[in-house]
Amino acid sequence: MAHSDEWKHVNEDGTTTVRSCTWSPPGEHPIGWGVEYTVDAEGNLLKVEGDESHPIYGGRLNCKMLDLVEYVNHPDRLLYPMKRAHEDRGKDKWERITWDEAWDIIVTNVTEIKEKWGARSIVVHGGTGREAVMYSYPLCFAALQSPNYCNSISGWACYGPRCTVADFILGAGYSEIDYAGFFPDRFDNPEYVQAEYVICWGKAPLASDPDGLHGHALIDMMKRGTKIICIDPRITWLGCREGNWTIQLKPGTDACLALGLLNVIISEELYDHDFVENWCFGFDELKERAAEYPVEYVSEVTWVPEEQIVELGRYIGTHHPGSIAWGLAVDQQTNGIQAAQAILSIAAITGNLDVPGGVTVGAPNSFLGKWRMDARQEVDPDDWAQRLGAEEYPALAYAHATTHPDLTCEVFETGEPYEIHMSWFNSTNLISPSNSVQPKRWYEALKRTDFAVATDCFMNPTIMAYADIVLPLATTNEHDGIVIPHFGRNSIFLGAMNKASQRGECKSDLEILLELGKRLNPKAWPYKDPVDFFDQQLEESYGFKFEDLRKMGCYQPGYTYKKYEKALLRPDGEPGFNTVTGKVELYSTVYEAWGEDPLPYYEEPKWSQVSHPELKTQFPLIMTTGARDYASFHSEHRGLPTMREVTPWPVIEIHPETAEAHGILEGDWVEVYNQFGSAREKAHITDVVEPRVVHARHGWWYPEQNAEEPNLYGVWKSNINSLIPLKCVGKLGFCAPYKGVMCNIRRVEGLDGDIPESVAAFDRIGDTALGNEN
Repeated sequence: MAHSDEWKHVNEDGTTTVRSCTWSPPGEHPIGWGVEYTVDAEGNLLKVEGDESHPIYGGRLNCKMLDLVEYVNHPDRLLYPMKRAHEDRGKDKWERITWDEAWDIIVTNVTEIKEKWGARSIVVHGGTGREAVMYSYPLCFAALQSPNYCNSISGWACYGPRCTVADFILGAGYSEIDYAGFFPDRFDNPEYVQAEYVICWGKAPLASDPDGLHGHALIDMMKRGTKIICIDPRITWLGCREGNWTIQLKPGTDACLALGLLNVIISEELYDHDFVENWCFGFDELKERAAEYPVEYVSEVTWVPEEQIVELGRYIGTHHPGSIAWGLAVDQQTNGIQAAQAILSIAAITGNLDVPGGVTVGAPNSFLGKWRMDARQEVDPDDWAQRLGAEEYPALAYAHATTHPDLTCEVFETGEPYEIHMSWFNSTNLISPSNSVQPKRWYEALKRTDFAVATDCFMNPTIMAYADIVLPLATTNEHDGIVIPHFGRNSIFLGAMNKASQRGECKSDLEILLELGKRLNPKAWPYKDPVDFFDQQLEESYGFKFEDLRKMGCYQPGYTYKKYEKALLRPDGEPGFNTVTGKVELYSTVYEAWGEDPLPYYEEPKWSQVSHPELKTQFPLIMTTGARDYASFHSEHRGLPTMREVTPWPVIEIHPETAEAHGILEGDWVEVYNQFGSAREKAHITDVVEPRVVHARHGWWYPEQNAEEPNLYGVWKSNINSLIPLKCVGKLGFCAPYKGVMCNIRRVEGLDGDIPESVAAFDRIGDTALGNEN
């Protein structure tokens, strides 16, 4: 595929085959699967198969992509713009309208709101992973001209914190394992060296296909002799394979484990002395900090046996090259920034940064990056200075140009420092249990808006609750586009997304952006259509046009190792890293400037039995959540029969000893609860979790249930984010405890049933003993 000029051809039976790469929708990270679509003469999608000539995937697809035909042709797809009266919010009273009518309504309301309250009274709510993330920032800044773009995940705890740490510590884009994806000849490239090991630190690529690393890459490397080391509270399939390791730790203690490993590596002189001396800043200070984390203490905190910590530290220090795939779990704990800093420090001092088979270092600038940055110039400077959370959490505001999500919720609630009058929900099911924490607070707060627009492929609880206008999105096979792994921060390749079919009047995120932008702020949108837009962007970055990319299928830019030696990372043309000191900042001068400890440290989770011993009896378990499901993307795919057959219900994983102690059997409905909220899921009894830990699934709502308020497709029944507190973030404003809050569990009589009297009586006895009878 990478070198084929033929991307579309007519078959003998009258069908047409279109070769393409994919992004979304449906929900997906920018993996860029190579596919072949088959469509009939009327443009209906009939079949999806993997493109065996794709240089990275070789015909492999995940189950969600294999089920694309069902998704695209589902009878419940949103196919036309719709409106309803403001007073009918929460009711299924939608009326089909034309695109021109939709634009007229939107432009009229946006204009009136900006005239009355200013552009800052508009918030764009963005989602995670979908192609929309490339265009929702410019939608906010250059079309609506608001400063307030909000990713409502508490502490922006998804990908953003790791990108921030890579930027501050390395002065570079997102860091990823080297799986030879940059090269057409892949593992046979003479520059490439096979990694001795890959640490999957809180990352399960086979299920999550995270951002730009497809899970099959690890299997390919494992077949060639790479050892996989899984650091995770759950035992995973990869970690159990012969020759691989599982390091099972207590949720939320990753920073402590990383510091313990640093202590072993440094104290036993197993680090790369040359790299440390020439390219690292603050090593002596890091050495002193790591010495504060002796193996005995680290073992007590993390539950990892002492001998395992020592063995792993020695292995990392003596086997080269090695790589680390750091996952979402690093972001989703309040100590996540420190954990990420310590993990990058391990890669740095062992000499595994930007070397063959090590950890790749993305260039500071990315494709479409400059265009997205330039979009900010369309916001009034006074408004930009007042974006929500910029004063309270400048590190997050500086790094991502977004609002602080937790503070944004409070602003909706209080109207201080100014009122919000409009929301635009851009491919985000905000009140579902895959996004905001304390979702009922968000639910009540967002009711205050005067006008709301939503874009998506299917109706969902958020749209039903708030939207006045809903715009239908085209799926990945229904529009032209470009897929950019890691959102351009560390692009393995660029893939052409070729339109193959059409249903209804759906438009892509970029089409919607261009049409709206030309109506609201035409000077910022000098593009005829998406192809013209891509032509200009591609020519500026690579010197070719979109049609050229179609013929290539995907473009692999290659990779230069040890860029720091070759003056390829700094804009001043000097060797080194693009940081204040010109080196890898083991001691962060940026953190220090913001009043944060410049060195990594461990801090006990804020809602654990150690932090709150008075609650230990009432909430004896630790809940972790968020592990990816093969059959869904966060809250998406719940209404597809095939995917629902794969995963019919939300599941909570409970150790056999814990289940027995609570009178819970396999398949029972269980209520998991704490002082913040509760949710119901089905029990799966398994020893992949430790007896003191339960793992709950996220993203569950029930499209088959009543759509209207107050039920909203049953969105509150299994809403696991109800158990996670708001504003429980790190000192710089990043990260939140999705991966570790105290809880308890009890058997219940079904998704909607009562708590059995025997269970309720047991709870009352426990509450009385604790003095909680009121």
